Parts: sequence; C-alpha cells; structure tokens
Amino acid sequence: MTTQHNMGKVAVLMGGRSAEREVSLMSGAGVLQALQERGVDAHAFDPAERDLAELKREGFSRCFIALHGRFGEDGTVQGALELLGIPYTGSGVLASSVAMDKVMTKRIWSAVGLPTPGWRQVDSAQATREAFASLGSPMIVKPAREGSTIGLTKVVNAAQCEEAYRLAAQHDPLVLCEQFIAGDEVTCPVLGTGDAARALPVIRIVAPDGNYDYQNKYFTDDTKYLVPCGLPEGEEVRIQALVLEAFKTLGCRGWARADVMIDATTRKPYLLEINTSPGMTGHSLVPMSARAAGIAYPDLCVQVLAAATLDNA
Repeated sequence: MTTQHNMGKVAVLMGGRSAEREVSLMSGAGVLQALQERGVDAHAFDPAERDLAELKREGFSRCFIALHGRFGEDGTVQGALELLGIPYTGSGVLASSVAMDKVMTKRIWSAVGLPTPGWRQVDSAQATREAFASLGSPMIVKPAREGSTIGLTKVVNAAQCEEAYRLAAQHDPLVLCEQFIAGDEVTCPVLGTGDAARALPVIRIVAPDGNYDYQNKYFTDDTKYLVPCGLPEGEEVRIQALVLEAFKTLGCRGWARADVMIDATTRKPYLLEINTSPGMTGHSLVPMSARAAGIAYPDLCVQVLAAATLDNA
C-alpha cells in the first residue's frame, strides 16, 4: 500500500492559465498544506509560471492536480504528464477531455440512456434564439468548455439571447444552450476507480434567490449546503447510483463530482456535468461531503494522491 512516506516528491499543480486560476490557487494552497501536515514531501507548482518539463528535471514522482478548467482539467496537462511518465491524480487524458466538453458529455450520457436536460449546440446569436424557441423558457446559455458558471446566463426571454451568446462565446466558441430544470440542485462526489468507486453523501445546494453563480460559489457565505441533504426517502440512493454510472460511463477514475438537478414536479434527476478536478477550497463541496462520510480533509487529500496513476500503468 502507498503511504505518505513513500510517495516521493509531490508537485501540487495549481494556478494555471484558465479562467478559474484564482479558485485553483485557493484549492492548491489547501491541498499543499494538508499533504505537508500528513508528512508528504509536497511542493507548489504553477504551470503558468514554470515549464512542466521541470517536474522531471527536479525529480517529482507524482502530481496532485489542483488545476481547474482549461489547461488543467481538459486532458492537456494529463497528456503532458503521460509523456513525462509522472503519475497524476484524477481521470486520464480521454475522460478528462470528454468531461470538460459538456456537449460531448451529454452526447455520451444520452447514448447510454442517462438523463440530462435537453440541449442545443449553437454558433451564433440567431441559433441561440432558435434554441430558445425550441427549448423554452428559462434556458441556460454557457460555454461548453468552462466551469464554475463562468460565462453563464439564465435566459427568460428572446431579447436576452444575443447578449447571452456573446458572453458565452467570449470564453469558448463552442456554446451550449440547455433546458432549465426547476427544482432541487444537488451535487455528489465519487471516490475511487472501477469496482472500488463509491459515491459520497449528496449535498443539496440552496443559493440566494436560486442563483448559484461564481460569487455565491466561492466568495460569500450566503449559500446553504445541506448534508444530510434532506431529500425524500430513497432519492439520495438513486442519485448516488446515477452519478456513479455517469462517472463510469465516461471512464473517469480517482475522484470527481457530478452536478444534478431534480425536477420539482416529477422528482426525476437530470445530470448537468461532471468535474474531474473538483474544487478543494474552504467553500468546496467534495471536502464537505467527505467530512460527512467521516473522511477528514487531509485524509481525503492523501487518499486522492495515493491513487495517482498513468493511463497505461
């Protein structure tokens, strides 16, 4: 068994060049402190400021990826680490790339019968208006390959479509229009790989005015996170099973966190997306869920790091 004392020299990759750099630096700082507290020889490493080749030259033996968004969660860093032969946390190249692309994720989930809200991929304001006519109001417009609600707009009338498309397209030329599901917003982490993967407790998110945006995610204390989630009997178990299937269908490994909406009328859950390098800040949800399962933050970090591997290991 891998222990913190034989993990070698560990790089905590944080920061990076994505729109989520600020959050990544907070995640990385927490992970770094936790690993060092557990006796791991861990060091901060910002790929925006240093060449990844330095990881090999400086003798790092594994990496904890605390990067979020592009150039960290999308398979690019994973591919570089594969070439360097340095094991890393989380999903491999293909699963990371697919999970980062919300359109591709939805195509795969839909192909195997997993529920996800109706959607359209658009490339213009006119196409966004056509999607609105088809999907109805409200509609979510967002970049297909960003996270943390960056560039997201909730559209309630056709006049908003042009500005919503423009905002999303600033972050990604691939824009997703998605049917809005009114109801409970929940999230569920997964730890492990293959048959050993298990879903952690579900968290129900209650944001001010139902607006779980970037500010309410990371920088306010107004959002309520309920764990135990308080859902009707049997719903939490069904959501955990759904998230675990979604995780395995994309070929994810190590850890991840899936976001789900539950229709208020039908109580049917709909998969929104899956994050293969989840946040680890003071407001983050994986540590919160893990704590409810009896896993302390430092132990969670060590457990994720211990599972670091390569695609062909």
